[in-house]
Amino acid sequence: MKTRHCLVVLFLITTLTLLMDIPVKTWLTSATLSLLLGTCALVYMAASCVLASRWSVVENVFGGLDRVYEAHKWLGIWALVFATYHFVFKANLDVWNSVPILELPKYWTRLVRQLSYVALGLIVLLALNRNIPYNVWRWWHKLSGPLFLIVILHGLSFKSPITLTAPSGVWLTLCCSLGVIGALYKLVLYPWVGRAGEYRVTAVNRANGALHLTLAPIHNGFDFKAGQFAFLAMQVKGLREPHPFTIASANRENGQIAFMIRGLGDYTNALADCAKVGMRADLYAPYGRFKRAVQAEREIWIGAGVGISPFISWLQDPAAKDFDKATLVYCFTPARAFPPAEQVQTMARLRGAQFVSNAGGLERLADTLRQAVAETDPDKVHISFCGPKGLLVKVRELMNAHRIPPANLHSERFEFR
Repeated sequence: MKTRHCLVVLFLITTLTLLMDIPVKTWLTSATLSLLLGTCALVYMAASCVLASRWSVVENVFGGLDRVYEAHKWLGIWALVFATYHFVFKANLDVWNSVPILELPKYWTRLVRQLSYVALGLIVLLALNRNIPYNVWRWWHKLSGPLFLIVILHGLSFKSPITLTAPSGVWLTLCCSLGVIGALYKLVLYPWVGRAGEYRVTAVNRANGALHLTLAPIHNGFDFKAGQFAFLAMQVKGLREPHPFTIASANRENGQIAFMIRGLGDYTNALADCAKVGMRADLYAPYGRFKRAVQAEREIWIGAGVGISPFISWLQDPAAKDFDKATLVYCFTPARAFPPAEQVQTMARLRGAQFVSNAGGLERLADTLRQAVAETDPDKVHISFCGPKGLLVKVRELMNAHRIPPANLHSERFEFR
C-alpha cells in the first residue's frame, strides 16, 4: 500500500459511512463538508497512531517501516488541513436534529473543541520542525497519544447526527479504538516487547567525520535480513532515545552487528563523539524491506555516503548469489569517504560484483546507466538507491533519460522526522 492509497481509502470509507447518516438534500452544504472533514481528521489521527505503533502487520502492509512513517507524516498533515476547515465552518444543521454522544457543560464543550485543534496543530508542527533537538523532539512527539484523547473527547461532546450505532459511529469507534490501543502500546509496552536485545560496544572506528560501531549481544542476538535497519538506544544520558540506523553487516552466528553513522544532527554528533568500547545499548529490530531485485537481469546499486550501509550488508550476506549481474556505484566526497572506496571495492570483487567509484559529480554514474541499457533491455534494469534526496532526484532524471521505468527504482526512506 502506498501513502496515497491509505489517504484515499480512509477518506472514501469515512465519506460513505457519514453520508448514510444524513439527509441527501443536505449533502452539498458547507456544514456537511465541515462535518466530513472534521470526522476524516479524527480518522487520520487514529490511523497515524496505529502506524506509529511499529506493529509488524502494519509494516508488511506498506512494505517497510520507512513507508509506514511517510504515510504517518502525511496523515498528520492532512488531518490538520481538514481540521482547519472544520474549525472555521459550522458542522451542524437544524434539520439534522443533532445531539452529542457525551453531554458536557457548554464551557467544557467549547474548551475541548479549541484544545483539540491546538493539540492537532502542535502534534503536526512539532513533528515537522527539524530545528528542535532530537531528544526534546522525541519527548514532545510522545504527547501525540494523550493529545489524541482530547480530539476524541471533542468528537464525543459536540452536537452531530453521528450516533454510536450508525455506520459512521461504528467506523469511528473502530478507528479510535485501534488508535488508542496503538498509542498505549507505543508508550507503555513497546519499550519492553519491542526490544530485540541488549548489546555491548566491542569496536569503535572513526574517520572523516563518520563512525563505524560494532556491537555484540550480551545474551542473545536477533535474526535479520541484509538491508534492514534497527533502532539504537545507547544506555547513556542524552542518547537513550531509539534512533534508526541501517545495519552495515550481515547476520552472523556470533550475533555481532555493525552500524555506520555520520554526525548530521545533535544526536548523531553526540553519539560519534562519546561512543567507546564497553558502552551498552538496547536494539529494537529488525525493520525495513530493502531487498535485492533478484529477478532482474541487471542490478545497479547506488549508495551515497553512509547510504552504502545496506549494500555492504548485501555483499556480506553468505546466502546471497548472482553478484555477477550487480554493479555497485559508490557516490562519495573524497574528503568525507567512509568507508574508503578501496575497502568497498575489495568487498565487491570478493563477491564477483562490479564496482564503480563515483567521487563527486554524476559522470561515472551516468556512464554506468548508459552502459547498462546498452547491454540489457531498459525494462530489465533494476536500480536500488540509498542516499540523500537531492541525489535521488538526479537518479530519477538519469533513469528517464535512459528509458528505465520509474517502477524499476527501489529506495529506502530513512528520514523519520
